[in-house]
Amino acid sequence: MRLAAADTGPLHYLVLIGEIGIIPTLIDELLIPPEVRDEMDRPQTPAPVRAWIASPPLWLRVQPSPQLDTAAALARLDPGERAAIALALSVAADVLLIDDRAGVAAARAHGLAAIGTLGLLQRAARRGLLDLPAALALLVATNFRIRQDLLDALLAEAGVHR
Repeated sequence: MRLAAADTGPLHYLVLIGEIGIIPTLIDELLIPPEVRDEMDRPQTPAPVRAWIASPPLWLRVQPSPQLDTAAALARLDPGERAAIALALSVAADVLLIDDRAGVAAARAHGLAAIGTLGLLQRAARRGLLDLPAALALLVATNFRIRQDLLDALLAEAGVHR
């Protein structure tokens, strides 16, 4: 994946579990809209995430996104999701990093490829960049929501049977 745009979720959780470093191994350049940067810097955002966005890495670029038609599919999304989709469309991103189910559906309806935190972790694990069971254990300890059957399938793929 050469160029990606991102919503808040995947970056937030990768920072929290200490795996944000997988991004530049999977993606050459990552763009986020100002709305996503602002969401990552809210007072209620965990301190590690606020610290990370306060001093972002060189591979992350904040870029304004154009206004996108607020069709019904996008109207119910939050401002960061709408802006991330608009940005991905405007730069013809290879992929959009997004976790929200409605956001993923809206992105795909607009012709975008979408991948979330779990997909990023899975790709990184397949390349030997991280220990998937350990990363998932850290992720589950946050407020990340994952269905048990999906967690079990990911662990089974990694060779862990519960």
